[in-house]
Amino acid sequence: MILSDSRILAEIEKGTIIIEPFKRECLGTNSYDVHLGKYLATYKSRVLDAKAHNEIEHFEIPKDGFILHPGTLYLGVTLEYTETHSHVPFLEGKSSTGRLGIDIHATAGKGDVGFCNTWTLEISVAQPVKIYAGMPIGQLIYFVVEGDIETMYNTKSNAKYSNKTTRPVESMMWKNKF
Repeated sequence: MILSDSRILAEIEKGTIIIEPFKRECLGTNSYDVHLGKYLATYKSRVLDAKAHNEIEHFEIPKDGFILHPGTLYLGVTLEYTETHSHVPFLEGKSSTGRLGIDIHATAGKGDVGFCNTWTLEISVAQPVKIYAGMPIGQLIYFVVEGDIETMYNTKSNAKYSNKTTRPVESMMWKNKF
């Protein structure tokens, strides 16, 4: 079951969903619009290794925008910091973003209960497109969880993406044992 606008507001009031900054006009019928933060990152190497720590370079989106190009993976970040303590959050692109040929995540659209951070975006584009810090980039949808949760994401000892940040975070695949 997906939470409605009134249920999202009720959960915010209870403190089980936190969105900072929160703007009422960003609340949709059953989602909340999130915006592109001011930082992007790209990998330093064009060849990535799943067993290695692939380093990234951060840069700030200029006030007059930045042109994304096909063939490059850009890591972005949401302006909004979120916490979700009782629901499963899903981040999806907005239709307006998709119609510009912008994909905001390769596979990582689902968060875990207990995720407390900004969202790193895995941005790719179908053709060159100019983007701006603060533009609407996606929407959060919240699902009800069935059953008790044994371990919240923010209490897991092996949680790789729990350090609070305002910048995109590179893949931590290299921390896995395989």
